[in-house]
Amino acid sequence: MFSKVLIANRGEIALRVIAACKEMGLKTVAVHSEADRDSLHVRYADDDVCIGPAASKQSYLSISSIIAAAEITGADAIHPGYGFLSENPHFAEIVNECGLTFIGPPAEAIRLMGDKARARETAKNAGVPIIPGSEGSMKTADEAAEVANAIGYPVILKAAAGGGGRGMRICWDPSELHRQYETARNEAERAFGSGEVYLEKYLERPRHIEIQVFADNFGRVVALGERECSIQRRHQKLIEESPSPALTDELRKRMGDAAIRLCQAVNYVNAGTIEFLFQDGEFYFMEMNTRIQVEHPVTEEVTGIDLVKEQIRVAAGERLTVPEGEFRLRGHAMEFRVNAEDPVTFAPNPGKIRELHLPGGPGVRVDTHIYRDYVVPPHYDSLLAKLVVRGKDRLDTIARGRRALEQFVVEGVKTTIPLHRAILNNEQFIRGDISTRFMDNFSL
Repeated sequence: MFSKVLIANRGEIALRVIAACKEMGLKTVAVHSEADRDSLHVRYADDDVCIGPAASKQSYLSISSIIAAAEITGADAIHPGYGFLSENPHFAEIVNECGLTFIGPPAEAIRLMGDKARARETAKNAGVPIIPGSEGSMKTADEAAEVANAIGYPVILKAAAGGGGRGMRICWDPSELHRQYETARNEAERAFGSGEVYLEKYLERPRHIEIQVFADNFGRVVALGERECSIQRRHQKLIEESPSPALTDELRKRMGDAAIRLCQAVNYVNAGTIEFLFQDGEFYFMEMNTRIQVEHPVTEEVTGIDLVKEQIRVAAGERLTVPEGEFRLRGHAMEFRVNAEDPVTFAPNPGKIRELHLPGGPGVRVDTHIYRDYVVPPHYDSLLAKLVVRGKDRLDTIARGRRALEQFVVEGVKTTIPLHRAILNNEQFIRGDISTRFMDNFSL
C-alpha cells in the first residue's frame, strides 16, 4: 500500500480523496494555485504545495509542477480526481515513468477511449451496440454528407477528442450539415487541440444512462449498476439518480454485460464509466470516462461501496473487494449539483459566501469544499457542492430531496438550488418521464 498520496485536483473531489486516504491511514498532499490558498483541501491535507498562479494552465494543468510537488513531499502515488489531467494519457505515463503510481487506468486505455471515434469502433468490435454513423473521423463535409444521407437525418457532428458538449453540432438537413461542419471542426480544434470530428445519427429524445465499472489487475471486471443522467442542459449534467426509472433488471444486466465486454477489450483497470444513450427500449454506446465521475456518490449510496478507496486499493495492486455473485442495488439515490450560477441564465456567479447552512438528517450527504466567508473564484468550474439523498424508493428520495434543498442555504452568490426545487415539483419529472431534452422546455 502507498504511504502518501498527492491529489492533483481541487475543490470537493480533493477533499473526497483526502477523506478516503485518512480512513485508510494514508498521508496526503494537496496542491493548489495561488487562488486556492484558503481552500479546505489545503487545510485538511498533511502537506500542501503551491504549484502556480490562478490560471489552470500554469497550475492544475502543469504536469512538471505536480510531479515536482510529489517529489518534494515524498508522495508515492497521485490521484487525479476528475477534470484537469485526469484523462490525460501523457500525464499518466509521466507519473509512472517518475516512479510514482497513477491512481487510475493504464495510459493506453485512457488514450484509446479518449479518442471518441476509436472508442466507438472498439465498442463495435466488442459487440457493444453503437449508434449508426461514420466509421471514424471524417476529412471533408462531403464525406460527412455521404454518411448522413445513408443513415438519414437528423445527425450530430462530434469532436473525436471531445466532451462536455463542445465541438457538437446537430444537423437537420444537408445544407445545415455543410454549414456546421467547419464550425464543429474549428470549435474542436480550439477546445481539444484536434479538429477531427465524426458523425452519428441524432436520437431526438434519448435518456442518458451510464454504467459504473470497476476492474482490477487480476482480470476481474464488475458493473455496479447504472446512473440516470438525463437531466442536463447544454450537455452538462444537473441531476443524477440510481437506479434509472426506465430500466428493467433484464436491461440492466444487458447494459452491464456490454460495459464489461468493452472494459475487457481495452484491458481496463480501475474505475470507469460507460455512457449510453437509451431510446425505444434500445441502448447505444456513447463514450467512456476513464476516471472517477462527479456523480460517483450516487452509486456509493445504492451499493455501499466506497469507490475512491477501491480505486486506491486496486492501484496498489490489491484485488477488488466487491462481493462475488449477482449484484443488486439497494434503495434509490439522487445527486443535485449545486453550482455558483444564476438558476435562470446559468451565468457563472463567483463571489463571497456570506451565509451557509448545509442540510443533514437521515439519508442526506453533502460533498463540498465551501464554508462561510469562502470566496468562490472565477477561474474554475462553478460546482460548489453535491447534495446526495437516499430513500427506500424513488418517491421517497424525491421527498427527501425537497426537504434537504429547503434546508440548504447559500447567501452571497446565486446558486442552482431554486432550479432543483422546481424540477422536483415537476409532474413529468416525478413520473420519471424524462430525456436529455427535458430542460429544453423547462423554466423557473
